[in-house]
Amino acid sequence: MNFDQLFERFKDTHVLIVGDVMLDTYWWGNVERISPEAPVPVVEVRHKECRVGGAANVALNTASLGAKTGIISVIGNDADGKTLLSLMKEQSIDTSFVIESKDRITTNKVRVMSRNQQMMRLDSEITSDIDTKLEELLVKQVEAYINAYHPSVVIFEDYNKGVLTSQTIEKLVDICNQHQITSAVDPKKKNFLSYKNVTLFKPNLKEVKEGLNMVVEEVDLKKMQHIHHILHEVLQHQISLITLSEKGVFYQDQQSSSIIPTHVRKIADVSGAGDTVIAVVSLVMAVTRQIQLAAEMANIAGGLVCESVGTVAIEKEKLLIECKRLLSSQAISD
Repeated sequence: MNFDQLFERFKDTHVLIVGDVMLDTYWWGNVERISPEAPVPVVEVRHKECRVGGAANVALNTASLGAKTGIISVIGNDADGKTLLSLMKEQSIDTSFVIESKDRITTNKVRVMSRNQQMMRLDSEITSDIDTKLEELLVKQVEAYINAYHPSVVIFEDYNKGVLTSQTIEKLVDICNQHQITSAVDPKKKNFLSYKNVTLFKPNLKEVKEGLNMVVEEVDLKKMQHIHHILHEVLQHQISLITLSEKGVFYQDQQSSSIIPTHVRKIADVSGAGDTVIAVVSLVMAVTRQIQLAAEMANIAGGLVCESVGTVAIEKEKLLIECKRLLSSQAISD
């Protein structure tokens, strides 16, 4: 068992993330009184902070693990977009293929925080689908990136903000399969069943219920296997990875399936945990082709980031230590 070697191999792996990027803005302050104008708390803002969110947070996670990371999205030609690009560049994320459009605005989610609790969120965004010209340009940008860097995995990060349309998804998945590139998807309801023929499909249980319009009262292996079967009939994908909140994660491929229980953590905030899970499972799958190991490591990573307030990326050294501690009985085959 040598996790040090595995983590070293991340440095030689190219990863491309395609999807909805956003800026996460945090206003931190104190609440000492109620407003005389309305029955609402007055937050005295002491500190402002900007972080990357959405698909950009997935990219931040793979970059934090050392992978050569590129991102392709559509943002507005605005101040928020420039801030977002700057933040990504600071983390060695390749933003040269990102499209800036005068007809869109950059998604910005402003969270007002006090005592590590969210008091309010203000969303500035356009969620309608990008137009045909932007669709064609997005596909060309992905093709150009693939031809230039030959990524081992392409991650589709769908937040229902309009960048990933059903037509674009079909074209991009076909391109991945033509180039024999692993494709991984973190879906949302709108395009839930559009990701046909992908390698790995990673919804959470709530998204499964909404996407399949089904009731799931008990979570056990037999029920999850049935869900995978339903998904596979529609998507013809290779692997399901379904996050189950405090119950852990479920995976199934052609050979095996399992529910991996979560590890006990002191949970502060679940924001961004799904981004970390898709980043880690995709990167480990690209390097090892072992879904059980990838799911185990992603499960650990998702729990670790929940110990921090707000959207944060996984810390490479912390994940390495925890993988050694918790997964020492497993073996990695080259």
